[in-house]
Amino acid sequence: MSGESFRFIHASDFHLERPLGDLDVLPKHLRSALASAPRNAALSVFEAALAENIDFLVLSGDLLSPTAAGPHGMSLLLEGFERLNEKHKPVFWSAGVADDPAKWPDSIPLPANVHLFPKQNVELVPVQRAGRTIAAVVGRSSDGRSHLHVPGFKFDPVDSFTVGVGYGSAAAGTLDDVPLDYWALGGRHNREEIEGGARSGAIYCGSPQGRCLDEPGSHGYTMVDVDADQTTRIHEMPCDTFRYADEKIGSAQISEAGSLKNVFGHRIARLQHEAAGRHLIIRWTIEVPDAGMLPSIGQTRELLSELRRDFGSGNPSAWTTAIRVMPPSQFPQSWQEEDTILGDFLRVADVARGGGDHDRHGNLTPLTEEHPVSESTAALLADLPAGSRAEVFEQATLLGVDLLRGGKGMMN
Repeated sequence: MSGESFRFIHASDFHLERPLGDLDVLPKHLRSALASAPRNAALSVFEAALAENIDFLVLSGDLLSPTAAGPHGMSLLLEGFERLNEKHKPVFWSAGVADDPAKWPDSIPLPANVHLFPKQNVELVPVQRAGRTIAAVVGRSSDGRSHLHVPGFKFDPVDSFTVGVGYGSAAAGTLDDVPLDYWALGGRHNREEIEGGARSGAIYCGSPQGRCLDEPGSHGYTMVDVDADQTTRIHEMPCDTFRYADEKIGSAQISEAGSLKNVFGHRIARLQHEAAGRHLIIRWTIEVPDAGMLPSIGQTRELLSELRRDFGSGNPSAWTTAIRVMPPSQFPQSWQEEDTILGDFLRVADVARGGGDHDRHGNLTPLTEEHPVSESTAALLADLPAGSRAEVFEQATLLGVDLLRGGKGMMN
Protein backbone atom coordinates (compact mmCIF):
# COMPACT_ATOMS: atom_id res chain seq x y z
CA MET A 1 0.00 0.00 0.00
CA SER A 2 1.41 3.42 -0.94
CA GLY A 3 0.21 6.90 -0.06
CA GLU A 4 1.65 10.21 1.06
CA SER A 5 4.24 10.89 3.71
CA PHE A 6 3.09 12.78 6.78
CA ARG A 7 4.06 13.63 10.33
CA PHE A 8 2.17 13.85 13.60
CA ILE A 9 2.82 14.40 17.30
CA HIS A 10 1.49 12.15 20.04
CA ALA A 11 1.29 13.67 23.53
CA SER A 12 -0.66 12.95 26.70
CA ASP A 13 -0.99 13.40 30.47
CA PHE A 14 -0.27 17.14 30.66
CA HIS A 15 -2.00 17.23 34.08
CA LEU A 16 -1.96 21.01 34.12
CA GLU A 17 -3.72 20.87 37.49
CA ARG A 18 -0.78 19.13 39.23
CA PRO A 19 2.36 20.77 40.63
CA LEU A 20 5.69 19.03 41.05
CA GLY A 21 5.90 16.96 44.23
CA ASP A 22 8.23 15.01 46.52
CA LEU A 23 9.86 18.18 47.82
CA ASP A 24 10.24 18.73 51.57
CA VAL A 25 11.02 22.40 50.97
CA LEU A 26 10.65 24.75 48.01
CA PRO A 27 14.12 26.14 47.21
CA LYS A 28 13.72 29.88 46.81
CA HIS A 29 15.83 30.08 43.67
CA LEU A 30 13.78 27.32 42.00
CA ARG A 31 10.24 28.32 42.99
CA SER A 32 9.38 30.10 39.76
CA ALA A 33 10.81 27.32 37.59
CA LEU A 34 9.05 24.63 39.65
CA ALA A 35 5.71 26.44 39.37
CA SER A 36 5.96 26.94 35.61
CA ALA A 37 7.48 23.56 34.64
CA PRO A 38 4.20 21.72 33.82
CA ARG A 39 2.93 24.64 31.74
CA ASN A 40 6.23 25.07 29.92
CA ALA A 41 6.30 21.37 29.02
CA ALA A 42 2.76 21.53 27.61
CA LEU A 43 3.65 24.70 25.71
CA SER A 44 6.63 22.89 24.21
CA VAL A 45 4.26 20.37 22.63
CA PHE A 46 2.29 23.12 20.90
CA GLU A 47 5.44 24.98 19.90
CA ALA A 48 6.84 21.81 18.32
CA ALA A 49 3.55 21.16 16.53
CA LEU A 50 3.86 24.56 14.88
CA ALA A 51 7.63 24.61 14.31
CA GLU A 52 7.90 21.07 12.91
CA ASN A 53 5.06 21.53 10.43
CA ILE A 54 3.15 18.46 11.56
CA ASP A 55 -0.03 17.37 9.82
CA PHE A 56 -2.01 16.68 12.99
CA LEU A 57 -1.75 16.39 16.78
CA VAL A 58 -2.94 13.38 18.77
CA LEU A 59 -3.70 13.78 22.51
CA SER A 60 -4.45 10.68 24.56
CA GLY A 61 -5.96 11.85 27.79
CA ASP A 62 -5.53 13.54 31.18
CA LEU A 63 -4.58 16.94 29.80
CA LEU A 64 -6.15 18.76 32.75
CA SER A 65 -8.98 18.75 35.22
CA PRO A 66 -10.87 21.93 34.24
CA THR A 67 -12.02 22.63 37.80
CA ALA A 68 -8.63 22.08 39.44
CA ALA A 69 -6.55 23.71 36.68
CA GLY A 70 -8.87 26.70 36.51
CA PRO A 71 -8.79 29.50 33.90
CA HIS A 72 -4.99 29.54 33.89
CA GLY A 73 -4.72 25.93 32.70
CA MET A 74 -7.73 26.06 30.40
CA SER A 75 -6.48 29.20 28.66
CA LEU A 76 -3.14 27.54 27.91
CA LEU A 77 -4.90 24.61 26.28
CA LEU A 78 -7.34 26.77 24.32
CA GLU A 79 -4.62 29.13 23.10
CA GLY A 80 -2.60 26.17 21.85
CA PHE A 81 -5.63 24.79 20.03
CA GLU A 82 -6.37 28.20 18.49
CA ARG A 83 -2.82 28.62 17.20
CA LEU A 84 -3.02 25.23 15.51
CA ASN A 85 -6.44 26.12 14.14
CA GLU A 86 -4.97 29.20 12.47
CA LYS A 87 -2.52 26.89 10.68
CA HIS A 88 -5.29 24.42 9.76
CA LYS A 89 -3.79 21.65 11.91
CA PRO A 90 -6.38 19.20 13.28
CA VAL A 91 -6.24 17.99 16.88
CA PHE A 92 -7.60 14.58 17.91
CA TRP A 93 -8.31 14.32 21.62
CA SER A 94 -9.22 11.10 23.43
CA ALA A 95 -10.08 12.16 26.97
CA GLY A 96 -9.04 10.24 30.07
CA VAL A 97 -10.29 10.47 33.65
CA ALA A 98 -9.06 13.94 34.66
CA ASP A 99 -10.33 15.54 31.44
CA ASP A 100 -13.65 13.71 31.24
CA PRO A 101 -15.66 15.50 28.51
CA ALA A 102 -18.54 15.89 30.98
CA LYS A 103 -16.29 18.17 33.06
CA TRP A 104 -15.59 20.59 30.22
CA PRO A 105 -17.75 23.73 30.58
CA ASP A 106 -20.51 24.01 27.98
CA SER A 107 -19.95 27.77 27.90
CA ILE A 108 -16.41 27.33 26.50
CA PRO A 109 -16.58 25.77 23.03
CA LEU A 110 -13.51 24.08 21.58
CA PRO A 111 -12.02 25.46 18.35
CA ALA A 112 -13.26 23.90 15.11
CA ASN A 113 -10.00 21.98 14.54
CA VAL A 114 -10.36 19.97 17.78
CA HIS A 115 -12.12 16.61 17.59
CA LEU A 116 -12.93 15.39 21.11
CA PHE A 117 -13.87 11.73 20.84
CA PRO A 118 -17.05 10.54 22.60
CA LYS A 119 -17.09 8.06 25.47
CA GLN A 120 -20.01 5.99 24.20
CA ASN A 121 -18.61 4.76 20.91
CA VAL A 122 -15.57 4.71 18.66
CA GLU A 123 -15.23 7.18 15.80
CA LEU A 124 -13.04 7.03 12.71
CA VAL A 125 -12.03 10.42 11.33
CA PRO A 126 -10.09 10.80 8.05
CA VAL A 127 -7.20 13.24 8.00
CA GLN A 128 -7.05 15.21 4.79
CA ARG A 129 -4.38 17.36 3.20
CA ALA A 130 -4.97 19.23 -0.03
CA GLY A 131 -8.19 17.28 -0.54
CA ARG A 132 -6.58 13.84 -0.16
CA THR A 133 -6.86 11.46 2.78
CA ILE A 134 -3.42 10.81 4.26
CA ALA A 135 -4.43 8.90 7.40
CA ALA A 136 -7.34 7.91 9.60
CA VAL A 137 -7.61 8.44 13.37
CA VAL A 138 -9.69 5.98 15.36
CA GLY A 139 -10.55 7.16 18.85
CA ARG A 140 -12.74 6.90 21.89
CA SER A 141 -12.58 8.76 25.19
CA SER A 142 -12.33 6.82 28.44
CA ASP A 143 -15.57 5.60 29.98
CA GLY A 144 -13.98 5.69 33.43
CA ARG A 145 -12.29 2.28 33.37
CA SER A 146 -8.68 1.97 34.50
CA HIS A 147 -7.93 -0.30 31.54
CA LEU A 148 -8.38 0.31 27.82
CA HIS A 149 -11.48 -1.43 26.49
CA VAL A 150 -9.91 -2.63 23.25
CA PRO A 151 -13.04 -4.38 21.86
CA GLY A 152 -14.71 -0.97 21.86
CA PHE A 153 -12.23 0.23 19.23
CA LYS A 154 -13.18 -2.19 16.46
CA PHE A 155 -13.94 -0.50 13.12
CA ASP A 156 -14.44 -1.30 9.47
CA PRO A 157 -11.02 -1.60 7.76
CA VAL A 158 -9.77 1.30 5.62
CA ASP A 159 -6.88 1.65 3.17
CA SER A 160 -5.25 4.55 5.06
CA PHE A 161 -2.59 4.45 7.74
CA THR A 162 -4.62 4.17 10.95
CA VAL A 163 -3.83 5.75 14.31
CA GLY A 164 -5.73 4.54 17.36
CA VAL A 165 -6.11 6.96 20.27
CA GLY A 166 -7.09 5.63 23.69
CA TYR A 167 -6.59 5.91 27.42
CA GLY A 168 -5.94 3.23 30.05
CA SER A 169 -3.66 0.29 30.76
CA ALA A 170 -3.36 -2.34 28.05
CA ALA A 171 -1.20 -5.30 27.06
CA ALA A 172 0.10 -6.34 23.66
CA GLY A 173 -2.09 -9.42 23.60
CA THR A 174 -5.23 -7.31 23.73
CA LEU A 175 -4.06 -4.49 21.45
CA ASP A 176 -3.47 -6.98 18.65
CA ASP A 177 -7.21 -7.55 18.41
CA VAL A 178 -7.61 -4.23 16.58
CA PRO A 179 -5.62 -3.91 13.29
CA LEU A 180 -3.98 -0.49 13.75
CA ASP A 181 -0.72 0.89 12.43
CA TYR A 182 -0.02 2.96 15.55
CA TRP A 183 -1.56 3.01 19.03
CA ALA A 184 -1.34 6.44 20.71
CA LEU A 185 -1.91 5.54 24.34
CA GLY A 186 -2.35 7.64 27.47
CA GLY A 187 -2.75 7.17 31.20
CA ARG A 188 0.83 6.27 32.14
CA HIS A 189 3.15 9.07 33.18
CA ASN A 190 6.37 7.29 32.21
CA ARG A 191 7.09 6.50 28.59
CA GLU A 192 6.54 2.88 27.65
CA GLU A 193 6.41 0.95 24.39
CA ILE A 194 4.19 -2.14 24.15
CA GLU A 195 5.98 -4.70 22.01
CA GLY A 196 3.83 -6.12 19.23
CA GLY A 197 0.87 -3.90 20.07
CA ALA A 198 0.51 -2.48 16.54
CA ARG A 199 2.19 -2.75 13.15
CA SER A 200 4.34 0.36 13.65
CA GLY A 201 4.21 0.91 17.39
CA ALA A 202 2.07 1.09 20.52
CA ILE A 203 3.36 3.91 22.71
CA TYR A 204 2.53 5.42 26.06
CA CYS A 205 4.35 8.69 25.49
CA GLY A 206 4.13 9.68 29.15
CA SER A 207 3.74 13.10 30.70
CA PRO A 208 5.76 15.98 29.17
CA GLN A 209 7.03 16.76 32.69
CA GLY A 210 7.70 14.27 35.49
CA ARG A 211 5.99 15.18 38.77
CA CYS A 212 7.51 12.90 41.43
CA LEU A 213 10.14 10.30 42.25
CA ASP A 214 7.92 7.59 40.75
CA GLU A 215 8.32 9.39 37.40
CA PRO A 216 12.11 9.52 36.98
CA GLY A 217 14.15 10.23 33.88
CA SER A 218 13.34 11.91 30.60
CA HIS A 219 9.81 13.11 29.81
CA GLY A 220 8.35 14.59 26.66
CA TYR A 221 6.23 13.71 23.64
CA THR A 222 6.50 11.48 20.57
CA MET A 223 7.09 12.55 16.98
CA VAL A 224 5.97 10.07 14.32
CA ASP A 225 7.13 10.25 10.69
CA VAL A 226 5.38 8.05 8.12
CA ASP A 227 6.80 7.64 4.59
CA ALA A 228 4.77 7.15 1.43
CA ASP A 229 5.34 3.38 1.72
CA GLN A 230 4.15 3.56 5.39
CA THR A 231 7.60 3.04 6.84
CA THR A 232 7.35 4.59 10.29
CA ARG A 233 10.02 6.34 12.36
CA ILE A 234 9.19 7.07 15.99
CA HIS A 235 11.18 9.71 17.88
CA GLU A 236 11.16 10.39 21.61
CA MET A 237 11.30 14.17 22.10
CA PRO A 238 12.16 15.38 25.64
CA CYS A 239 10.72 18.71 26.73
CA ASP A 240 10.96 18.62 30.55
CA THR A 241 12.78 21.25 32.62
CA PHE A 242 13.11 19.14 35.80
CA ARG A 243 14.20 15.52 36.06
CA TYR A 244 13.63 13.27 39.04
CA ALA A 245 16.22 10.69 40.00
CA ASP A 246 15.88 7.99 42.67
CA GLU A 247 19.48 6.89 43.21
CA LYS A 248 20.56 3.85 45.23
CA ILE A 249 24.00 3.56 46.80
CA GLY A 250 25.52 0.31 48.07
CA SER A 251 28.67 -0.62 49.94
CA ALA A 252 30.52 -1.45 46.70
CA GLN A 253 30.09 2.09 45.39
CA ILE A 254 31.19 3.56 48.70
CA SER A 255 34.30 1.37 48.83
CA GLU A 256 35.20 2.21 45.23
CA ALA A 257 34.78 5.98 45.68
CA GLY A 258 36.43 6.08 49.11
CA SER A 259 33.62 7.90 50.87
CA LEU A 260 29.90 8.47 50.69
CA LYS A 261 30.44 12.12 49.80
CA ASN A 262 32.58 11.11 46.81
CA VAL A 263 29.82 8.79 45.61
CA PHE A 264 27.36 11.68 45.66
CA GLY A 265 29.71 13.92 43.70
CA HIS A 266 30.48 11.34 40.99
CA ARG A 267 26.84 10.34 40.61
CA ILE A 268 25.62 13.95 40.38
CA ALA A 269 28.17 14.68 37.66
CA ARG A 270 26.85 11.74 35.64
CA LEU A 271 23.21 12.71 36.19
CA GLN A 272 23.89 16.30 35.14
CA HIS A 273 25.54 15.10 31.93
CA GLU A 274 22.53 12.91 31.14
CA ALA A 275 20.08 15.70 31.97
CA ALA A 276 21.73 18.06 29.45
CA GLY A 277 21.14 21.34 31.25
CA ARG A 278 17.93 20.45 33.08
CA HIS A 279 17.36 20.80 36.81
CA LEU A 280 17.55 17.62 38.89
CA ILE A 281 15.52 16.56 41.93
CA ILE A 282 17.31 13.65 43.59
CA ARG A 283 16.53 11.22 46.38
CA TRP A 284 19.40 9.09 47.65
CA THR A 285 18.81 5.66 49.18
CA ILE A 286 21.73 4.12 51.05
CA GLU A 287 21.59 0.32 51.27
CA VAL A 288 24.50 -1.42 52.98
CA PRO A 289 24.50 -4.91 54.55
CA ASP A 290 26.90 -3.96 57.36
CA ALA A 291 25.23 -1.96 60.16
CA GLY A 292 28.64 -0.58 61.08
CA MET A 293 28.77 1.27 57.75
CA LEU A 294 25.51 3.15 58.28
CA PRO A 295 25.75 6.94 58.65
CA SER A 296 24.22 8.46 61.75
CA ILE A 297 21.25 10.82 61.66
CA GLY A 298 23.55 13.75 62.33
CA GLN A 299 25.89 12.75 59.51
CA THR A 300 22.95 12.34 57.12
CA ARG A 301 21.67 15.81 57.94
CA GLU A 302 25.13 17.26 57.46
CA LEU A 303 25.48 15.54 54.09
CA LEU A 304 22.07 16.83 53.02
CA SER A 305 23.08 20.40 53.84
CA GLU A 306 26.39 20.03 52.00
CA LEU A 307 24.76 18.57 48.89
CA ARG A 308 22.21 21.35 48.74
CA ARG A 309 24.92 23.97 49.24
CA ASP A 310 27.44 22.51 46.77
CA PHE A 311 25.13 21.27 44.01
CA GLY A 312 21.64 22.62 44.66
CA SER A 313 22.24 26.35 44.28
CA GLY A 314 23.62 26.34 40.75
CA ASN A 315 21.92 26.74 37.41
CA PRO A 316 21.07 24.07 36.48
CA SER A 317 20.45 22.86 40.00
CA ALA A 318 20.94 19.33 41.33
CA TRP A 319 18.66 19.53 44.36
CA THR A 320 18.72 16.71 46.91
CA THR A 321 15.23 16.32 48.30
CA ALA A 322 16.09 13.52 50.74
CA ILE A 323 18.73 11.04 51.89
CA ARG A 324 17.09 7.81 52.96
CA VAL A 325 19.06 5.22 54.93
CA MET A 326 17.72 1.67 54.76
CA PRO A 327 18.34 -0.58 57.74
CA PRO A 328 20.33 -3.79 57.20
CA SER A 329 18.50 -7.08 57.06
CA GLN A 330 20.08 -8.01 60.39
CA PHE A 331 21.83 -5.98 63.05
CA PRO A 332 25.00 -7.52 64.59
CA GLN A 333 24.28 -10.39 66.97
CA SER A 334 26.69 -8.91 69.49
CA TRP A 335 24.50 -5.78 69.72
CA GLN A 336 21.40 -7.89 70.38
CA GLU A 337 23.14 -9.90 73.10
CA GLU A 338 24.24 -6.83 75.04
CA ASP A 339 22.78 -6.48 78.54
CA THR A 340 21.91 -2.88 77.72
CA ILE A 341 18.93 -0.80 76.63
CA LEU A 342 20.20 -1.21 73.06
CA GLY A 343 20.15 -4.99 73.42
CA ASP A 344 16.65 -4.93 74.92
CA PHE A 345 15.46 -2.65 72.14
CA LEU A 346 16.90 -4.82 69.37
CA ARG A 347 15.46 -8.00 70.83
CA VAL A 348 11.98 -6.47 70.90
CA ALA A 349 12.42 -4.97 67.43
CA ASP A 350 13.66 -8.29 66.06
CA VAL A 351 10.43 -9.97 67.11
CA ALA A 352 8.38 -7.36 65.27
CA ARG A 353 10.64 -7.33 62.20
CA GLY A 354 11.05 -11.07 61.82
CA GLY A 355 7.75 -12.30 63.14
CA GLY A 356 5.53 -10.74 60.46
CA ASP A 357 3.73 -8.66 63.07
CA HIS A 358 3.69 -5.38 61.13
CA ASP A 359 0.07 -5.78 60.11
CA ARG A 360 -1.17 -7.28 63.40
CA HIS A 361 0.51 -4.60 65.51
CA GLY A 362 0.07 -1.68 63.15
CA ASN A 363 -1.42 0.59 65.85
CA LEU A 364 1.50 2.55 67.30
CA THR A 365 -0.53 4.80 69.63
CA PRO A 366 0.25 2.78 72.79
CA LEU A 367 3.91 3.69 72.34
CA THR A 368 3.06 7.39 72.76
CA GLU A 369 1.35 7.11 76.17
CA GLU A 370 4.33 8.51 78.09
CA HIS A 371 4.83 11.28 75.53
CA PRO A 372 1.43 12.61 74.34
CA VAL A 373 1.28 13.66 70.69
CA SER A 374 -1.09 15.88 68.73
CA GLU A 375 -4.47 14.57 67.61
CA SER A 376 -3.40 14.57 63.96
CA THR A 377 -0.25 12.53 64.72
CA ALA A 378 -2.23 10.10 66.87
CA ALA A 379 -4.72 9.61 64.02
CA LEU A 380 -1.92 8.80 61.60
CA LEU A 381 -0.38 6.29 63.99
CA ALA A 382 -3.73 4.62 64.64
CA ASP A 383 -4.51 4.20 60.97
CA LEU A 384 -1.16 3.33 59.44
CA PRO A 385 -1.66 1.94 55.89
CA ALA A 386 -0.79 -1.74 55.62
CA GLY A 387 1.68 -1.09 52.82
CA SER A 388 3.62 1.41 54.96
CA ARG A 389 3.81 -0.51 58.24
CA ALA A 390 6.92 -2.52 57.45
CA GLU A 391 8.84 0.58 56.36
CA VAL A 392 7.71 2.53 59.44
CA PHE A 393 8.88 -0.25 61.76
CA GLU A 394 12.21 -0.52 59.90
CA GLN A 395 12.85 3.22 60.09
CA ALA A 396 11.78 3.34 63.75
CA THR A 397 14.24 0.54 64.51
CA LEU A 398 17.02 2.36 62.68
CA LEU A 399 16.27 5.59 64.55
CA GLY A 400 16.28 3.79 67.90
CA VAL A 401 19.59 2.06 67.19
CA ASP A 402 21.18 5.33 66.12
CA LEU A 403 20.05 7.16 69.26
CA LEU A 404 21.01 4.34 71.63
CA ARG A 405 24.47 4.04 70.09
CA GLY A 406 25.07 7.73 70.56
CA GLY A 407 25.05 8.65 66.89
CA LYS A 408 27.97 6.45 65.89
CA GLY A 409 28.16 6.21 62.12
CA MET A 410 30.46 4.86 59.48
CA MET A 411 32.30 8.15 59.03
CA ASN A 412 33.32 8.50 62.66
